[in-house]
Amino acid sequence: MKNYLLSLLIIATTFVHAQPAAVGKTAVDHKLVKKLEAAMVGFNGQAGIYVRNLKTNHIAEVNADSIFPTASMVKVPILCGIFDKINRGEIAFTQELVYRDSLKYDNGIVGSFRDSTKIALPKIIHLMISQSDNTGSLWLQAMAGGGAAINQWLDLNGFANIRVNSRTPGRKEYQAKYGWGQTTPREMAELVAMIRNGKAISPAASERMYRYLGMQFWDGESISQVPPHVKVAAKTGAVNQARSEVMVVHAPHGDYVVCVATKNQKDESWQKSNEGFVLLRTLSAIIWNHFEPKSDWKPLPESDKFWF
Repeated sequence: MKNYLLSLLIIATTFVHAQPAAVGKTAVDHKLVKKLEAAMVGFNGQAGIYVRNLKTNHIAEVNADSIFPTASMVKVPILCGIFDKINRGEIAFTQELVYRDSLKYDNGIVGSFRDSTKIALPKIIHLMISQSDNTGSLWLQAMAGGGAAINQWLDLNGFANIRVNSRTPGRKEYQAKYGWGQTTPREMAELVAMIRNGKAISPAASERMYRYLGMQFWDGESISQVPPHVKVAAKTGAVNQARSEVMVVHAPHGDYVVCVATKNQKDESWQKSNEGFVLLRTLSAIIWNHFEPKSDWKPLPESDKFWF
């Protein structure tokens, strides 16, 4: 009972200390909102987007506070959970781990290891973020104390809607509805912005996490609509009826953060022509051109040959 009351007290005081909303006064970029709304008309499913220009604090949003499946974007809060443990000294960043067959979830890179394979923790973290490795991610989720511990960290930092559902006590109902995790576009965008701004866990932890987010293998959707010489930190997510992506773009005239999420898509295909993938690319291009109207860069006509 005491522990329960303590948890309630922690949650009750959370939102006084930190909020995921933009710091300072924001203003709505109505022109960008209209462009985004127009591009989302006719989408066969539900979609949401949140954009904030980190230099001007102008925002654009459509269904930004609706709950969507995270799919693999859930690996961002898992990243925060494991780095919180490292920062507290409960886990050593450089420690060597031993893989066991009992950890296997799928046939990704980590799931293909032989039993007793030794691998350093930083490599597992890298595979979780860059390759979106599921077995490695679940391993790290457990090391971080499980979904409950990660959700508590989210609460303490003002994120009321981002949650890890899978393998988390009391969240079976939410897992059935949203899958591994859930979020709003606003909160996921602001979580990544918090990391970018050095305010997640500690400046040093944020810097290391942000470097990981800047190394993406899956770069054929939103990232593909940004010039390759521009730094991007991102994480994608995809399941049958949902496609999502969160990213910070270091644009010449000011960094911006954006999160797009979909759910209940009629198109469940896994080709590049999937309606959700197309929406991610379309919205990303609109936002880039809105903030960089003088940019003459466009994806090359034959570049789709090299998208994966």
